[in-house]
Amino acid sequence: MTHSLVCPETISRVSSVLNRNTRQFGKKHLFDQDEETCWNSDQGPSQWVTLEFPQRICVSQLQIQFQGGFSCHQGRLEGSQGSEAFGKIVDFYPEDNNSLQTFPVPAAEVDRLKVTFENTTDFFGRVVIYHLRVLGEKKV
Repeated sequence: MTHSLVCPETISRVSSVLNRNTRQFGKKHLFDQDEETCWNSDQGPSQWVTLEFPQRICVSQLQIQFQGGFSCHQGRLEGSQGSEAFGKIVDFYPEDNNSLQTFPVPAAEVDRLKVTFENTTDFFGRVVIYHLRVLGEKKV
């Protein structure tokens, strides 16, 4: 059964936060299920989110809700096990709108993920995300 894999023990990191204002735009807002909050990156050529899970997982879907105008034309999902280097799992191509978008992921067993947002739609390279969900199964 597929369910959300991000849990309180999942360690997340982001490339940047707008004006370093983590209270208003920090990474915690990616997973809080609140429609009013978001992660807002600062400007730059490429933004990313990394996730370290407390156990091995098998990813099947990635769900992202951008703010229209602050999306990207291409994204890349990478994964690894332990301290291995990240390896590409799949590229995905979001639409520049406000809807929750679902991207299928070829089955990959990992305990770390990196989601990179390239070729952003914002002139300054900012990305705004209201929801980020990783769906799949936990491995025992």
